[in-house]
Amino acid sequence: MGLPVVLVKFKDPTGIAMASSYGGSRIFISDNGKFPLINTVRPPKFGLTKKISMSTIVPMNIIADTNTFLAVTLYEPERDEIIRLTLGHDLVAPDILPFEIGNALSAMLKRRRLEPDKLLSVWDATQQIPVDLRNVDIREALKIASQFNIYAYDAYFLVCAISLHSPLITLDRRMNEVAQSLGIHIMEVT
Repeated sequence: MGLPVVLVKFKDPTGIAMASSYGGSRIFISDNGKFPLINTVRPPKFGLTKKISMSTIVPMNIIADTNTFLAVTLYEPERDEIIRLTLGHDLVAPDILPFEIGNALSAMLKRRRLEPDKLLSVWDATQQIPVDLRNVDIREALKIASQFNIYAYDAYFLVCAISLHSPLITLDRRMNEVAQSLGIHIMEVT
């Protein structure tokens, strides 16, 4: 059994050990600094052709809602499940994600759910999570927001999932309901 060739290994501000794998196409996350034995097979052109475990994970795009980034960086109870579900896959979000994270952090600060001295380290930790930010069709998002009486910010994530034919991961129950109504596959966090 072999491990992927590691090009970059570092600890983010919250102490999560991270590394990019050979070719930089996947991120493996572990709290103890050791790589979990993940399920993957590399194409021969990348130099790793050996199976690492019993089955194969086919990398896919996963549309990740703002609350999942915060749950991971703030060590919320759902953290481990989110990491398990997204491990070896590519996270994608609308390009408003950094602004939404900033807004959520400032709201947490106002409600005294986050200490002022932790604000910037949590922000920095969210920025260490690799995510592909995408433009979304705002007109389509507004149609969905109007149809389901939700915020446009939530609809941006739904439009992203629809346009990329990708599953959604969110901790928002209402967003999950709307996504299911729209035929979007949900990655359930239990």
